[in-house]
Amino acid sequence: MGFYLGIDLGTSYFKAGVFDEQGYLAGLGRCLVNKQTGDGNICELPIAEFWAALRKCVNWAIEKAGITPNELVAVSYSSQANSFVLLDETAHPLTPLILWPDKRAGQMPSVLRSLLGNPNFLKKTGLGILPGLQSMAAKIVWFRENKPEIWEKATSIASVSDYLTFSLTGQKASDFSTSSMTGLFDVPGEKWWDEALETLDIHKKLLFPPQRTGSLVGTLAGERAIRLGLAADTKFFLGGLDHHMVAVGAGLTSSTQVCESTGTVLACVNYRQGFCPRTGINIAPGLRKGYYFQMAFNENGATALEWYQKKFAPGLSIEELLKRAEGIAPGSDGLKASPCADKFESLSGFRNITDKHSHGHFVRAILESTGLSLRDLVASLDQENLSEAITASGGGARSLLWTHVKADILNKVFIVPECRELACRGAALIAARGDIQQEERKESFGTQARHARLVNPDPVNVEKYKWLNT
Repeated sequence: MGFYLGIDLGTSYFKAGVFDEQGYLAGLGRCLVNKQTGDGNICELPIAEFWAALRKCVNWAIEKAGITPNELVAVSYSSQANSFVLLDETAHPLTPLILWPDKRAGQMPSVLRSLLGNPNFLKKTGLGILPGLQSMAAKIVWFRENKPEIWEKATSIASVSDYLTFSLTGQKASDFSTSSMTGLFDVPGEKWWDEALETLDIHKKLLFPPQRTGSLVGTLAGERAIRLGLAADTKFFLGGLDHHMVAVGAGLTSSTQVCESTGTVLACVNYRQGFCPRTGINIAPGLRKGYYFQMAFNENGATALEWYQKKFAPGLSIEELLKRAEGIAPGSDGLKASPCADKFESLSGFRNITDKHSHGHFVRAILESTGLSLRDLVASLDQENLSEAITASGGGARSLLWTHVKADILNKVFIVPECRELACRGAALIAARGDIQQEERKESFGTQARHARLVNPDPVNVEKYKWLNT
């Protein structure tokens, strides 16, 4: 039996999952990312920390799976976007990994504002959610203007996944999926957008050649693979953006379903045929030519719940607060939470507060606020209301109550997958599919994620929410 490794290059944690040929998770490694944030404007990951965290993840996953590195047939990844490193002519890093939350640019560069004002920007990039201060483009301009001694030595701009790919295989390749989030990628043309590069004065030779997610790059080679505890000659396939890989792991690439993730932010993804860019969503190349994944985001995720617990109920755990919310009826007895209630002064993000409102009411109101935001995101992606079910992922999927609230507000079935690590699973599925196609074998890795639970909307609560939110 062969095994497949899916690496998830997350912002807070790196994860590595070993999956067997049937798509079951055999071993998982998880390691905190020790970011450096300085005064709060920077967000960097030293190169040594990157490899140390990755090595721990991979080693733990292999150990927990009870296999040897030689039993891994292929590997791929799930990646954050707009995180990058500058390399010199010997491929030596000139900077730490500059992660996407980094705000060193301070203000929007005028050349980036000019690019965003280009009348062709949306139809070329598919980015209906415009890049901002945290984009790779903004920080590249910052390096050129503020660190010329570093910029002049740079011969490559490598995203975090580009750097992983090059380090493990010696090949320069950038996947369509993460490249499309930079604002520099021509989605219909499947290439770097010349006009964008000219506007920002970025030479194309600085960027790695883009290829479709799922492309075979080659095999692992060199000392770096050995240091990670991986065997040489293991096949390496290009992965993609984390939200895309979650959709792949959930099996959405051949369905009309939507996948939602309730974490630090609220995110929704679905698949469609044809490139139809729209304001408010991002659309990027999928696994097959002519197919695309769409994404929509909202800041009203799990942060408000964590904020409430830390500030107003430090003696109770999140789980205890959720338990108290179970006894509160839909509508939270009139209490309403504004989106991102944590960004308001004290409890001013809540309306209609009375003396009878307990911790359970405040928590239920936060869950309902997130559910309403999710309803709007799903409607923006699925304008024809084709989806009959929503696949739940992220930390919010661990709460049965929260999932029930969402199901009632959206009036849709929610699927809670058996495997919670859908990004790792999606990356491993990319590796398995590529290997199967290379070997011309019958496909065995389960494309559709097995579910642990189906959460059906309660008709009574559905009607209550219709009335409460009119």
